[in-house]
Amino acid sequence: MPRPLRADIDLEALCHNYRLARDLAPDSQSLAVLKADAYGHGLVPCARALEGLAPAFAVACLEEAEALREGGITAPIVLLEGVFSAEELAKVDAQGLWMAVHSDWQVEALLRHRLEKPVPTWIKVDSGMHRLGFSPERAISVWARLSAAPTQACDLHLMSHFATADHADTEYFQRQMSALRALAEKLGAPTCLANSPATLARPESHGAWNRPGVMLYGSDPLEASNTASRRLSPVMTLRSELIAVRDLDEGEPVGYGGRWRAPRPSRIGVVACGYGDGYDRHACDGTPVLVEGRRTALVGKVSMDMLTVDLTDLPEAEIGSEVVLWGCAANGEVLSVDEVARYCDTISYTLLTGVLPRVPRRYHGG
Repeated sequence: MPRPLRADIDLEALCHNYRLARDLAPDSQSLAVLKADAYGHGLVPCARALEGLAPAFAVACLEEAEALREGGITAPIVLLEGVFSAEELAKVDAQGLWMAVHSDWQVEALLRHRLEKPVPTWIKVDSGMHRLGFSPERAISVWARLSAAPTQACDLHLMSHFATADHADTEYFQRQMSALRALAEKLGAPTCLANSPATLARPESHGAWNRPGVMLYGSDPLEASNTASRRLSPVMTLRSELIAVRDLDEGEPVGYGGRWRAPRPSRIGVVACGYGDGYDRHACDGTPVLVEGRRTALVGKVSMDMLTVDLTDLPEAEIGSEVVLWGCAANGEVLSVDEVARYCDTISYTLLTGVLPRVPRRYHGG
């Protein structure tokens, strides 16, 4: 019998979340962002499920785009970080990819390279994130140079990234938005600005394209949920079983370092899941877990292959009982990955992308 831990991937939920992103911005086209192995959900299976819905996909790098092409995906693919060397432009050309440019050397490489056909090119603008991109002033000259080279670059867009679109305080978002709006109007340029939180909550940022990412996988990226984000459906359920049950006297410790001690005579369950599978070792005592669809809590430090939960108030739980670390239990109860992330002092992105390859993915629907 195989180890019971698995990640169930609900492709119907993935499609539902994409449709929500699309419907929130009916005048935009929506990229489906599939970087980081589709946020840990499986690059090619997620792309295949979305191929009839999404007009284009977005990834971080050429290797991810090549994996999609090898998996039979023919839709346009945007390289969000562009190329990492001039030599990669040959593959961009051969595979019909779209690309962002964020640095002068990328622009120079694109203008020098002999292409079979012009590359759809998105100019990254640093409007306040201060990672990648040209200043708005510099973007004007880059736009002019690429516009004057129609055999090298075509279908120019401006793109940028918001630092605080997920925050309830909109001051910094509005500063970025004002700079981008002025630049786009000056150039008469179509835009791709809205990430997941902006897609959900900042309709003024919706452009020719939006690029929903983590929301596609059912995680709510907003600091304060809104009506739209509450309609998201979880895509991944990290599911295991109890493999042992122990009875402890009051005061007995559990796990490495004895961090948790039983406050009363307690019943403890051992779950086949640990940090060697990608479950966060920083999860604190009290981190929620579902056992047979009922909420209980993690107790004691997470081990490499196991973690322990409090079963004292769940007398029906036994060896073989279903355990959901996040996602949907068999009885329909849902434990949000966002809630689990808060107990780990992290964000859902790290939990979802951190599920390791030894955890089998099982795909349903789609």
